[in-house]
Amino acid sequence: MADTALQGLVERIGADHVVRRLGIEAAHEKQVFGQGTLLFNVENWKLAPRIIETALKVTGLHGRARRNADRVEVRHNLVTSARLPAAFDGFAMLQLSDLHADISQRAMRHLMDIVSDIACDICVLTGDYRGKTYGPFETSLALMRDLCARIKLPLYGILGNHDSIRMTPALEAMGIRMLFNEQESITRDGATIHLAGIDDAHFYRTDDIARAATAIPRDAFSILLAHTPESYRAAAAAGFDLMLSGHTHGGQLCLPGGIAIKLEARLPRRMGRGVWRFGELAGYTSAGAGTSLAPVRLNCPAEITVHTLRRLG
Repeated sequence: MADTALQGLVERIGADHVVRRLGIEAAHEKQVFGQGTLLFNVENWKLAPRIIETALKVTGLHGRARRNADRVEVRHNLVTSARLPAAFDGFAMLQLSDLHADISQRAMRHLMDIVSDIACDICVLTGDYRGKTYGPFETSLALMRDLCARIKLPLYGILGNHDSIRMTPALEAMGIRMLFNEQESITRDGATIHLAGIDDAHFYRTDDIARAATAIPRDAFSILLAHTPESYRAAAAAGFDLMLSGHTHGGQLCLPGGIAIKLEARLPRRMGRGVWRFGELAGYTSAGAGTSLAPVRLNCPAEITVHTLRRLG
């Protein structure tokens, strides 16, 4: 059974979900082969960071890759829809993803300098606050606390495959409404849109899009926060209008032209970074503000994104 610190979460989303995720964390969080959507989980491989940094040093690219990882760009994405209520025309959302705060501390410091100057209506966080996929998370939470204190917006978030569900009470104490296959209604001038969020679908497989969408009217404009874009088919089938994700880091270490060598996800490569579409579903995959495995980037800038909603017609 879950410990007392998670009792509030148990009462909200049910003991089955909490106990299941804790069980996977205990049994599989360091597992390299077999768990999740991929056969080989490179993020859980202890030797991966050393191999990456050694290869970059041998090729003379380490200094450049390290400097690249410290900078964070602000990107803008326009989302248009005839289904959007007129009251939400111009509604802006700041998306932060894949902060990996403890191993991306220079990027976090840069982020803290710029987030307070960004004008938006809400901020959404699409998972991966811890650097490793296992182990301590206190440093990441301390850095997250400093960051969230600078964001004067309503905060909504989900967990990623690097995060423990035991981080949830501290994240919610920072003012983040964490969503576990749940939805929140957002009202403006008498109109409503719906924001849903699912638990990690990549490694933990504790996502339930149908449950998240249950309370959303089919004709309502709805947004899904999903750590990995791998859930795109289920999101489209559930009738979501927009899906915001991260996880891939856009490849993080890319060939010239931003061509990803590896995305760590099972999905079409066109969905690995930036704007994409699948049927009626609009999507955006953030390259992330932090870095996984090692604080290095090549041909793939770190980012935070402002999504602005516009009504068509």
